[in-house]
Amino acid sequence: MGFGRVLGIDYGDVRTGLALSDESGFLASGLCTLEAGGEKRLIEKIVSAIDGKNISEIVVGDPVNMDGTHGERSEKASAFAKKLELRTGIPVRMFDERRTTIVAGIFMNETNTRGKKRKAVVDTLSAEIILQNYLDFKRNTSH
Repeated sequence: MGFGRVLGIDYGDVRTGLALSDESGFLASGLCTLEAGGEKRLIEKIVSAIDGKNISEIVVGDPVNMDGTHGERSEKASAFAKKLELRTGIPVRMFDERRTTIVAGIFMNETNTRGKKRKAVVDTLSAEIILQNYLDFKRNTSH
């Protein structure tokens, strides 16, 4: 850690949330939500969003089924991750995102975030949670 930032991605068909770690790899913060407009266009938007941000690793949330199996959504996210890695040359890892959307929903209920505002921030918040969970996991398993 500390050799660049980690980018977290909550990949979706319509909207994709991005989050970025600090340089130390300790804290995640939301970056933005991108409207898809096709996979190639989305990848180019991500490349533009991270330009000059010293990204050393990318983490894509893996929508694993609750029983631990990998369904169609997981396969789609994995295929996207491979294309992103080819395009950027940055290592991309998949990370289990089970319950991320639930946690994001609970947080937004507690902060009374509703309607259009909720829709605008849920994907960024989900990306932030995925990334923070990954950073914590990495820190806790490196000892």
